[in-house]
Amino acid sequence: MSIKVGFVSLGCNKNLCDTENMIGILAERNFEITNNPEEADVCVVNTCGFIESAKQESIDTLLEMAKLKEGKCKLLVACGCLAQRYSAEIQESLPEVDVIIGTTAIDDIATGIEEGLKNKKVVSIKDIDLDIPENLPRVITTPSYVAYIKIAEGCDNRCTYCAIPYIRGKYRSRPMENIINEAIELAENGVREIILVAQDTTRYGIDLYGEKKLSQLLKELCAIKELEWVRVHYCYPEELDDALIQTIKEEEKIVKYLDIPVQHGCDTVLKRMGRKTNGKSILNLVEKLRREIPKIVLRTSIIVGFPGETEEEFIELLEFLDKAKFDRAGVFEYSCEEGTPAAKLNNQVDEETKHIRYEKATELLQEISFKRNEKMIGKTLKVICEGFEDNLYYGRSGGESIEIDPKIYFGAHRELNAGDFTEVVIKSYDMYDLYGEEEEDFE
Repeated sequence: MSIKVGFVSLGCNKNLCDTENMIGILAERNFEITNNPEEADVCVVNTCGFIESAKQESIDTLLEMAKLKEGKCKLLVACGCLAQRYSAEIQESLPEVDVIIGTTAIDDIATGIEEGLKNKKVVSIKDIDLDIPENLPRVITTPSYVAYIKIAEGCDNRCTYCAIPYIRGKYRSRPMENIINEAIELAENGVREIILVAQDTTRYGIDLYGEKKLSQLLKELCAIKELEWVRVHYCYPEELDDALIQTIKEEEKIVKYLDIPVQHGCDTVLKRMGRKTNGKSILNLVEKLRREIPKIVLRTSIIVGFPGETEEEFIELLEFLDKAKFDRAGVFEYSCEEGTPAAKLNNQVDEETKHIRYEKATELLQEISFKRNEKMIGKTLKVICEGFEDNLYYGRSGGESIEIDPKIYFGAHRELNAGDFTEVVIKSYDMYDLYGEEEEDFE
């Protein structure tokens, strides 16, 4: 009788790529994968350890899955970032966990489970700087028409607030031919949109080839006939050069959308963060991107309440956001991560102040979003259909990435399936979402 394995994948889409590889490995070894953990003989939690709230979610999920051992579940497996960084603590404080697999040991998942089922405690934690295992099987868990491709692992930026280098190691690019082959296989299996992810995609290739190669990689991917859209996430502003901008501008398949995590707009805060740019340079980049690629949609992330952030520095951030007018933005309250340089800084901001600043920044960004949506009235957008609810289809244009961005709701004059592309004329809007109708003559 086959062993059923249930997965819970937490954290970012880079972690999801690891989950999909582990599912692929297990499927090849004749394990049965189930979407219902209560049916599973083995429960696997791919944990996140990026910030405090993510760590707590990972611990809570492990404890929740541990309760299933009172029923059918025989084995509990912890993988991913929390497992990598806190394996000793997990062994001591969570004895319910039977198998621990680190971030560079995902290819040990099948062996770890097999050994665990023999009543052995298994810990597979390897050097965080090991090369990324290549040519691993993969089972896509996103909708069939879209998939993430992780193009690099780790990070060398050493921002003072970030624990990623201590969990995922130094920056390691994947060989270009491996990425292209993966994209070809995905496209041949029905994927129409690929999303390139890494902690910093703009540095892709610098370690392998001695120079940045993201532009070349994008051109190679755009040559894959079956692909409709190529999307890039996590472009650090200081490395977003003219060559990359021109490639995004010229290649039709590259959606005119960039996720640029700037984190702040005040120079003194950016310096304490260890960022290698300043507010003026970021604003100049935003202006250049909109000048060169007029329809581009820019997303960013912001941290409020960084150690030492004064009221004046926070006001400078708000003024910066008002000037930049990012189309999409996520605001995060600073999380003090042990072992990072920022954790040792003086003048840590209290939780109440952080939350007040979060509310103010969010309110400003909502106003910017509302005004942006107002300008979309009457525009025609190419949209990928993702589903149907409340008598309307919904989907995304090139200006929205899956899961993190708002949706476009629309009526259609024909039956559509998830993954179908159409043209939608925008008729109305609210704070986040757009509403429209399929073009009458579009087939």
